[in-house]
Amino acid sequence: MAKDKKVKQKEKVVLEREYIVPLRSEWLKVAKHKRATRAVKELKRFLARHMKIYDRDLRKIKIENDLNNELRFRGMRKPPAKIKVKAIKLDNDTVRVHMVDIPVHIKYLRLREEKMNKEVKKTSEKEEKKESKVEESKEEKKEDAQKAHDTKEKEEASREEGLAISKEEAKEQKHVTKIEKPTTQNIGQKRAQKGR
Repeated sequence: MAKDKKVKQKEKVVLEREYIVPLRSEWLKVAKHKRATRAVKELKRFLARHMKIYDRDLRKIKIENDLNNELRFRGMRKPPAKIKVKAIKLDNDTVRVHMVDIPVHIKYLRLREEKMNKEVKKTSEKEEKKESKVEESKEEKKEDAQKAHDTKEKEEASREEGLAISKEEAKEQKHVTKIEKPTTQNIGQKRAQKGR
């Protein structure tokens, strides 16, 4: 879509006209099951003649999808007798053909498509937001898990350090000779035992 818009902006409009194209006189000349295709060909011939297409090349005329559908709306056997179109000639000698009087059912379908496209865009934006939130939450969970892992490692390291220090202190205490210091109670008790 974006590329199409850029291309349309680069192409310059050379000629823009509205026509009421008579189709009945041509599609009456062929078999009933070929009438709609003959109506499309006649529309292209008419526009090639009136929009000054070099060599009257019908491949340079591009018919809008809605216009084509309108020509075949009632089936191949009963195309419209005439149709009002808007032709735009671009600088590269191509002609784009659009309907002028858009029927009610096509307007309704276009509105419906636009509404659906808006809803799809909204849902896709919501999904993108959800996905980004999920990704952010995953990243946060990873960060939290990493922090928790780091704190566990720090706690384990501090425990190991504490155990190593306590082992060293225990080793030092084993090698130290124990000397009992006399306390005042011991002295009094010893005198009392001597006196007995």
